[in-house]
Amino acid sequence: MTSTERMDAMLKGDPLDRVPFLSFILGFCAKNVGIPVATIYSDAEKSFEAQACTKEQYGYDSDPFFGYASYGGCEFGGEIKLPDGEYEQAPSNKRFAVQTEEDVDRLELPDVTKAGMLPLAMQFSQLQAANEVDPSVVVGGPFTTAGNVCVVETLCRWSIKKPELAHRLLRLATDHAVSAVAHWVEAFGTGRVRVQIWEPLASNQIISPRQFEKLILPYQIELHEKIIALGIKALLCHICGEQNLNLPRWAEVPMGDPGIISIGKEVEIDTAIEHFGKDHIIAGNIEPTILQAGTPREVYEVCGRAIEKGKHAPRGYALMQGCEVPVNTPPYNLYMMKKAVEDFGTYG
Repeated sequence: MTSTERMDAMLKGDPLDRVPFLSFILGFCAKNVGIPVATIYSDAEKSFEAQACTKEQYGYDSDPFFGYASYGGCEFGGEIKLPDGEYEQAPSNKRFAVQTEEDVDRLELPDVTKAGMLPLAMQFSQLQAANEVDPSVVVGGPFTTAGNVCVVETLCRWSIKKPELAHRLLRLATDHAVSAVAHWVEAFGTGRVRVQIWEPLASNQIISPRQFEKLILPYQIELHEKIIALGIKALLCHICGEQNLNLPRWAEVPMGDPGIISIGKEVEIDTAIEHFGKDHIIAGNIEPTILQAGTPREVYEVCGRAIEKGKHAPRGYALMQGCEVPVNTPPYNLYMMKKAVEDFGTYG
């Protein structure tokens, strides 16, 4: 099977030749082809080319995409810093749009045709379409976007002491994400756009499962329902970090038919299958630290164990990193993920 055939079959529930290999990989691609990591987030053409070359080299099945974990920061009027240090691999928040309670009242929905990195993301999607890749858009979940509009510690305090402020930020974050996806659907047509939703800040390392259920879950459900109503059949939802206590509630969130549930190292594959496997594809959960600091044998063995656990998931499993591939990952370690898929992941 080609990568396109394999991905289509996975989404349709048709037989596969092997477990798909998806890659959460951005900054590494820049180093791989000898350009600054910041280029991935500043030059759509060079970013697409670097990602396409890296996919060709390592043979994973996922396509080039544009996204970053600090999404929402500059889109709502803050400032971000592009990566420039030896170990930096993604944009980070430099100045938050909301710093005081009064800033929350003044905050407005951004224009999705002009705000922040969205014009560059649209340019990237036009390159996807021109290269016969389904256009994709990455948005943050409501809490993560709100936590990039203001400091997440402040958002957590407001969620308890001044919940009306937290709710306003979550309301704006939800409405913005729906508007962004609608902009992509208008540009490329119903049924063609793929959507990723990243929600790392809902981790129980930051917020309790009770607060997740009371504060975040209603907005998360609304966001997914409205995106699906735009004609998006399948969502990839990246549930990052320690979210085991949230999983029963995450199972209530519509993901599409099927969705792809991307999990971090903290969530066992068996646990993800228990909560989501009947209806959705599981992707994950290879620890990025192992890719950077482990030996090739360790990477190979960890991936092999993950594949053996996941390959019989009812709706499917894809090997994937639990978060972004570190920029200083030894190239041979990434190759060992491909080798593990080929050695352990075949069906039939």
